[in-house]
Parts: sequence; C-alpha cells; structure tokens
Amino acid sequence: MKKISTTGISTTGITRRSMLKMTATAALIGAVKTAFPSGAFAAGTGPEVKGVKLGFIALTDSAPLIIAKEKGFFDKHGLPETDVAKQASWGATRDNLVLGGAANGIDGAHILSPLPYLMHTGKVTQNNKPVPMAILARLNLDSQGISVAKEYAETGVQLDASKLKAAFEKKKAEGKEVKAAMTFPGGTHDLWIRYWLAAGGIDPNKDVSTIVVPPPQMVANMKVGNMDVFCVGEPWNEQLVNQGIGFTAATTGELWKGHPEKALGLRAEWIEKNPNAAKALLMAVMEAQQWCESMDNKAEMADILGKRQWFNVPSKDVLGRLKGDINYGNGREAKATDLYMKFWKDGASYPFKSHDTWFMTENIRWGNLPATTDVKALVNQVNREDVWREAAKDLGVAAADIPASSSRGKETFFDGKVFDPENPSAYLDSLSIKAVS
Repeated sequence: MKKISTTGISTTGITRRSMLKMTATAALIGAVKTAFPSGAFAAGTGPEVKGVKLGFIALTDSAPLIIAKEKGFFDKHGLPETDVAKQASWGATRDNLVLGGAANGIDGAHILSPLPYLMHTGKVTQNNKPVPMAILARLNLDSQGISVAKEYAETGVQLDASKLKAAFEKKKAEGKEVKAAMTFPGGTHDLWIRYWLAAGGIDPNKDVSTIVVPPPQMVANMKVGNMDVFCVGEPWNEQLVNQGIGFTAATTGELWKGHPEKALGLRAEWIEKNPNAAKALLMAVMEAQQWCESMDNKAEMADILGKRQWFNVPSKDVLGRLKGDINYGNGREAKATDLYMKFWKDGASYPFKSHDTWFMTENIRWGNLPATTDVKALVNQVNREDVWREAAKDLGVAAADIPASSSRGKETFFDGKVFDPENPSAYLDSLSIKAVS
C-alpha cells in the first residue's frame, strides 16, 4: 500500500504550467493572509462589493443561502445585491464557477465538500486546468439518504448492504445492469454510497454500475426503473417515500454520526479581491445557519424551501426529516431522532480540516486523486478556516461555538473503521475494497 505523500502535491495529471499557476495562487493567498492579519478586516470600510453571485442545488442543505436571502441577512451585512441562483446539476455548478461571476457565471456556491478540491487540482475541469478554490464554511452535518427501489424490499436491507448482494448477483446473471446513482463523481453522495456498498462486501467498481443523476431528478428516474439504489440529500429521499416509489435503507448519519456534508465554496480569486465582502458573506451565512438550527423555525423553513423559485416541492417533503422524523418507507418509522440536519449545532458551520482530509483520502481510495497527493498541503491551500474564525469573532459568536482545533480528531464509522486524520494511510490500509493497491 502506497503511503499518502507528505512532501508535495502529485503532478500526476497536472501540467507544469498548471502547477505553476497553482503555486502562484497559493503564494497570492499567503500574501493576502499576511497583508490582512488577524482582526485587520474589522477596521475596513465594509464590503468591497454590494453582492456576490452564488449558486445552489435544490437540496435542503442549501437552506443557509436561501434563508440568508429570504430573511435579509445578506442585506444586514452589506451585500444587498447578492444573487442566489438555482443550478441544474453539480456539473453546471462547476462550469459556472469556472466562468466566474464576471463572465456571467457564479463566484461561489452551496457545494459538495470535495468538489472545490477536485476543481483546485484540475481533476474535473476542462483540459484538467486547475481553478483555484476555497472553502469558507461547512453548511451542514448529516441527513442525506441511501434509498432503494421497491423491488428490493423483501431483502430487508437497511444499514447492512450485504443483504442486497444476492439480489444484485441474480439480476446481473439475468443479463441486467445494476445501477447505483449518485450526484457527482468524487462528491459526498458518491463517497457515502460507495462506503455503504463496500462495507457490505459489494464492490462499487465491479459489482454495480455507478451513474450520475442530478439531485432533483433522482425520484423520477427511480420511478421509471433507471436505477436500483441512489444516494442523495433531502428532500428527495423523503419525496421518494411519500410517493411510494422506494424506501430509505439508511440515512448517512447512521453511517457516520455527525458527518460533514455541503460547504460554502468560492473562487479563491474572488476572496482575494474582496476580503471584507468574503467575511461579510460568511457572517450572513452564519446567522442564517443559526436561524435554521432552531426547531421553532423548521415549519417556516420547509414552507420557504418548498416555494416554486427554490425547490418547487410540497413542504411536507422537506419538513419530516428536517425535524428528525424519518419514515423509511419499509415499515420503519422513527420520530424525533437526532439524525436531523444540523446547521449550527456541534460545530456544523466550522470547516474542520480533518474532515476535508477524509474526503481527500476517500477520493484517493477510489482513484479520483493519485496516491502521492500531499493531502495536508492541499487541504491547507483550499480550506480557509482562518477566514471563518475572523468572521465568527466579528459576529460575536460565543467562544464555546468556536472549535479550539482545526481537527475534530478520530472518527468512527458504523462498521467499526476508524479514521485518524494524522494517519490516513493506516485508514486506507484497513479497507479491503478500494481502487488503490
């Protein structure tokens, strides 16, 4: 097993010119940090711009951006012209970020946490051209779902995916393809469904065909038989159950309790040009996250998200799992669980570097990044938890809500595997199903 490099980012798949660009960008980011030491932004005259162009996918975890817009938090922090625009898919989000707001694209987005990294390294961009990116905050913890077509109900599959193995083998023996849908290669939903399948002895690279389907299209595609299982965020798992098309085998919080999910990602160039606005944006999003966290606001939140311009779904498809009420759709119902989506509680907003280290390690596991990737250096380039801390300080966030460390420490998964961010290679070695050797 190759050890994960701690000496430098691999140049595999990255041209010398691209590497020079990435190095220059890293230097520029460093210069900005030096020019604006801790607390310096507070003395500024306010945001350099009146708004920012943001993208979102119709997923419940985009709520902080939508609520910040609806409740006037962007206005409050000097960004009244902020636009929150619906994106058709994660691929569209990527493409519009590559364009940037000045070229009729977007400057930032509600985004899959690994995607800024995959863009930063040029792994998912045209001609593998790196687009320097930054993560300013995490938007939520937990509350994605792994759902299964109704035809597999008799297997009794829940958290243990091995119950699907015989049914999948039978279907393949009949000459039919077994399809597992996720929302973007290397993204969170891809990693969750792969982890779940592999823990059950099902190799996602060999035993099933993984396909990409945009979140809002998951239910319709399962309805017509285009996939056997899928992983997506809410409200689409709940809508699937409400329409009687399939059932939820497990929520992702059952795989990894308190797991990180979406992020607030921005083009590094925009942050460099607009450091005060970046902090103002963060403060608006943080206030929205605090509003979203309150159980007293869940019903209103579901109504807002359900509106035509946002998700265009019945609010009941949003509300249940927002409150931790889970109808799995297979005879199981759980009320008032702690598997609801967290927006502020338990450090949900803070972008732990240890979590990004796991996302990068899993992308190495499945061959999306080379095994020689210097994960620590990459995370330090993209993760801007320093800006989060400055914003939290200016917003007056309670000290108890500001993590003391950029690492949450060791993480334990439902199958007993342990991820130590200080030794990701040991974690990789412990996994029997993976693309790397």
